Amino acid sequence: MEDAQEEGTVPVQDVEVVAENLEVPWSFEKLEDTIYLTERAGSIVKIENGQTERQSVELEEELSTASEAGLLGFVLAPDFPESNLAYAYYTYESGDGQFNRIVFLRLNDNVWGEERVLLDQIPSGTYHHGGRLKIGADEKLYATTGDASTSEIAQDIDSLGGKILRMNLDGSIPSDNPYSNSYVFSYGHRNPQGITWSPDGTMYASEHGNNANDEINKIESGQNYGWPIIEGDEEQDGLVSPIFTSGDESTWAPSGMGYYNGKLYVAALRGSAVLEFDLETQEQREFITGLGRIRELFIDGDTLYFLSNNSDGRGNPQNNDDKLYKTSLSISN
Repeated sequence: MEDAQEEGTVPVQDVEVVAENLEVPWSFEKLEDTIYLTERAGSIVKIENGQTERQSVELEEELSTASEAGLLGFVLAPDFPESNLAYAYYTYESGDGQFNRIVFLRLNDNVWGEERVLLDQIPSGTYHHGGRLKIGADEKLYATTGDASTSEIAQDIDSLGGKILRMNLDGSIPSDNPYSNSYVFSYGHRNPQGITWSPDGTMYASEHGNNANDEINKIESGQNYGWPIIEGDEEQDGLVSPIFTSGDESTWAPSGMGYYNGKLYVAALRGSAVLEFDLETQEQREFITGLGRIRELFIDGDTLYFLSNNSDGRGNPQNNDDKLYKTSLSISN
């Protein structure tokens, strides 16, 4: 892990392990001192007071084991302490094919059960399932969806694939969505996997490019982000180009993201780092390296929590991987 000591990165000794021996973790939520974390194979891990408890999840459909698929996005309902409800995004297989769906899960006696389907038959293919769920300050649920390896659906407003979707917390369509009677908030996405907001309400998303040309986008209602017509630094009238891109020669494979003090922090899988993007200076750097593939992160005050993703068949697992880590953002800010 010597490369984690490079100038500008957080030293490994300043990174603390919160939990280990996780099985392909994908998403997590922190509520006060408790963390709930999804594993792609279909479990939710509860981390509290230094103890790790793996809780079972009972789904109505058979969880898909396809590449990149499984139990993905997860977010607690705002009234979770009273309702025990959470939102989840998972890939399933049925007689009609392979799809993604967004559901309510309810926790009862340490078992999460599928309570109700909010949105079904989101396209799912060989790759590119999207899967990130986040609740915005507008109290709407946002979901990222991939193009399901069929790039043309990203430009089809009538398809749920290759989009960022927006819904009310009860699963209905908001009246102020950009397209009438549609969950679509933005389109022209290839495989977006991260969402965050700055305090002024500006929305940002991360997106996997085609081999390279990964993107960090500023997201606005109704806009077209270009895939597959343009990518990376390319421009065309009516299409939105990214505010940051890895370019033709580099790959980040960006996933979860957060905002802190004028900067975006992004988990990078192929990039094997937590990346930092300064929105004012447009500078970018590797903030944390040496821990392998990073899937998701969460910022609580000035503490950065982040998940490694080395056990998914594409990484090189270290001892007791995968792990949930934390470090202080104030060290280098």
